[in-house]
Amino acid sequence: TIERLRGIGVVINIGHDAGVVHHCDAVTASTAIPAKNVELTEALNIGVPVLTRAQMLVAICSQKLSIGVAGTHGKTTTSSMLMTVMRAAKLSPSFIIGGDVRGVGSGASWDSGEYLVVEADESDGTHEQLPLGAAIVTNIDIDHLDHFATFDNLVESFAKFLDGVHGPKVVCADDQSLAQIASAREVTTFALHAPALFTVNNMKFLDGGSTFDVLQHEVVGDAGVVLGSAHLQLRGEHNVSNALGVIALSTQLGIDFDICVAALSEFTGVARRFDQRGADDGVVFVDDYAHLPTEISAVLSSCTDVSDTWTRVVAVFQPNRYNRMQHMSDAYANCFAHADHVVITDIYSSGTAPIAGVTGKLVVDAIIRANPQTSIAWKPTRAELIQHLAVELRSGDMCISMGCGDIESLPDEVIAARRALRGDS
Repeated sequence: TIERLRGIGVVINIGHDAGVVHHCDAVTASTAIPAKNVELTEALNIGVPVLTRAQMLVAICSQKLSIGVAGTHGKTTTSSMLMTVMRAAKLSPSFIIGGDVRGVGSGASWDSGEYLVVEADESDGTHEQLPLGAAIVTNIDIDHLDHFATFDNLVESFAKFLDGVHGPKVVCADDQSLAQIASAREVTTFALHAPALFTVNNMKFLDGGSTFDVLQHEVVGDAGVVLGSAHLQLRGEHNVSNALGVIALSTQLGIDFDICVAALSEFTGVARRFDQRGADDGVVFVDDYAHLPTEISAVLSSCTDVSDTWTRVVAVFQPNRYNRMQHMSDAYANCFAHADHVVITDIYSSGTAPIAGVTGKLVVDAIIRANPQTSIAWKPTRAELIQHLAVELRSGDMCISMGCGDIESLPDEVIAARRALRGDS
């Protein structure tokens, strides 16, 4: 990424230097950067405007007719699907997405069309500030309580988000909180298992993909009209739901259904979403961004369809953020049910300060209390983790590493360790 940016003339500084903010028009930083950072401090001292990431994104969104994709889970995949469909419809959308889209090689692009597809992040309340002309909300789950304090506050923030959208609003009625929000607002609903204006039938999962029929209803609960069938090169009900939300909004934007499903059938996903990273001596390695209980459960439940040949699923999880684990480690108790062996390592801080007594062991303890029969290993250090997996994994296994920290490099590390044990060059 750095080399790509340098190649188009962007100056990249490795390390922090107060001098780089001199002669700048503005300085911006994400909420992951401490306020006492030397560059932010210097900017304030010399009077250079300091903008939050949210303020910068608001300024960008105001340049186009912006469509926000919000929700605790599925934002990146859903916004990538939407961008892909809009490109296929010759709308030339710009986009700002929190992951690299396969086949595009980037998570952002400024194009010639009137639309901007933006991932509307709720972690620090950014989603409420964006000027939007349309939106999809995928779900609301417990997270970011360091910012919102309570789940009720989080739900209220999504209600405010929808109230600020000036145009089509599409929400998932499978989510109880969203269904409640939708009942008092003029929105278009979609769902796999609940009554909605867009639903599916005949869901099937085979060869690492999915097929389903799409129904549109004039009123919720009627028989509906079958628009046609859709195929995804992605696993799991969660991705069918993401695609259905995109179809629902695309219809509101006047995009033909056939164009929509044709584009979705070609969509190959986003980096770190069930990313097959290689194989070694009969073991398949997969990496995934899943780091919340609902995400982990969804990914693991989709790991095996009737055409898959692996016989054992080994799930490796790196918990993320001390404050998150302090609040919700117990919520991970049952999300590894579809794994045959579970390995937990220590917390990736993501810039948060350590909290006494808060380690990945809290997740291990929660799993064992709820499911004492679980085959589980606690390997807090990277060296212990790699050593355990190098020895434990056997031909026929699928090893899936999950988390939003540096766990993404684990497949390469374990493959190298296994080869070293065998004496392979």
